[in-house]
Amino acid sequence: MAMRKKGSTRSASRQGKRTKRAGTQSTRDTKTRRGINARYPWKEDPNPYFELRTSDIQGTGAFATRTIRKGTRIIEYLGQRISWRTADKRYDDEKMNRHHTFLFTVDDKTCIDAAVSGNDARFINHSCDPNCEAINDRKRIFIEAIRTIPAGTELVYDYQYERTDDHSAEDERFYKCRCGSPKCRGTILAPSSSDG
Repeated sequence: MAMRKKGSTRSASRQGKRTKRAGTQSTRDTKTRRGINARYPWKEDPNPYFELRTSDIQGTGAFATRTIRKGTRIIEYLGQRISWRTADKRYDDEKMNRHHTFLFTVDDKTCIDAAVSGNDARFINHSCDPNCEAINDRKRIFIEAIRTIPAGTELVYDYQYERTDDHSAEDERFYKCRCGSPKCRGTILAPSSSDG
């Protein structure tokens, strides 16, 4: 269906008659859609789905400004793409009092450091009982809703940091979870294979 310009009407005597001159194009609606109605709403600034506020879990968190339906792509995780070797040089866990980085795994060679040129996705906190999940879509990371999220609810996903066989009880404390969920496993590390 071709869109008419605002305010134009077809006269009654011409109804049913449609003529198109050679070389003319149909008129399209050129109005840019913004916010929730944008073609890619997760690219909008500010994000139409959430706002940043103080979180009970950790520092700043992302809170839904409207009901977000299950399956909604909320935001892309952006930042500088670097090698893991560079990430290890930037962030030395041995020298940190507690773990706090904005690194996200893309593949076994690359990660995204949202502390450099990152967006608001870096403020979505961890929870062992998440309402969102991270999706790797052709080496781009997106945060999507895994259930309907009511307005005012904090957006959270399970970070599932890589767990190795040599992780100790001290590592479990270093990567302590603060989500407060009844389902909390006590750490932001991925569940151990014995956890199911």
